Amino acid sequence: MFTALISLVAAEPAPAAGNSIGLLMIVAVFAIFYFLLILPAQRRQRRVQKMHAALKNGDRVVTTGGIRGTIVSIKNDSIHLRVPPDQLKMEVLRSAVAHVEGEEK
Repeated sequence: MFTALISLVAAEPAPAAGNSIGLLMIVAVFAIFYFLLILPAQRRQRRVQKMHAALKNGDRVVTTGGIRGTIVSIKNDSIHLRVPPDQLKMEVLRSAVAHVEGEEK
């Protein structure tokens, strides 16, 4: 009985359409991940890089740590902030700026 089942299974070739459907599903899943996850992350990263490049003296900014201040000077990869109420000056990395106040997101 088992030998008859094995001979039936071995005699019929696997359908070729099953392989192409599986490949098509993998491509479709990759496309969905690309358009829903990868592309928006790239757009967000470009927007943040553009914001960091456009920083200038006098901009009011908020850092990733929640510190609000006004840019006093800009160096290569860091900025100096004046922080109220005691007008403290502190140096933070340019990449630590979360957003510029007064600009639309």
